[in-house]
Amino acid sequence: MTRHRLTDHVIDDEAQLRELIGHPAELVCSKVTDRLNELTREYVDRSPFVCVATSDRHGNCDLSPRGDPAGFVRVIDERTVLLPERPGNRIADTLTNVLANPHVGLLFLVPGATETFRINGRAVLTTDVDLLRPCAVENTVPKLGIVVDIDEAYTQCSKALLRSRLWDPDRFVAQGELPSNGRIMRMINGDRIDPDEYDAARAERYARRENFY
Repeated sequence: MTRHRLTDHVIDDEAQLRELIGHPAELVCSKVTDRLNELTREYVDRSPFVCVATSDRHGNCDLSPRGDPAGFVRVIDERTVLLPERPGNRIADTLTNVLANPHVGLLFLVPGATETFRINGRAVLTTDVDLLRPCAVENTVPKLGIVVDIDEAYTQCSKALLRSRLWDPDRFVAQGELPSNGRIMRMINGDRIDPDEYDAARAERYARRENFY
């Protein structure tokens, strides 16, 4: 029996899980396809924000946000999409994971829409300028992209976004209510970090759109 440091009440096989939650309806399963169509590709074309799930060869997982003008994920054909890679912090968890394990999951959000769209597939990294040139923003062509061959594509129901009231402006958190990055870095690194200086320098870089593209 699987145990956890906090509880002995752990489900450790699918039979136990199914006894608790049941099985999906046949109609629900029928929505999963292996390609885009003229309707589902609208979610890709109109999404400015995508979460990218990857894991390394040992199964250690990572979830990374990607954001750009709507439609930044390019539909190559009904079985293939391309994510341009923009400058980041160079930790490159997503990229190194893809090198070790090609399986990826994408979750597309469209502001105001309560349904999301999911793609699961297999990825490779590319430096193909002909593929990447249409992904240019502010006259800058990305050096790198992630090509995803689609294994599964389907809409996700609205319950999560409705329960969370994600798009309700009355629930938005005001800028400054959450701890700043500088304060968090100070908590981790101690007196080596001045949180006010850290936050001010970061804000100046963002205002200049430094390394955005």
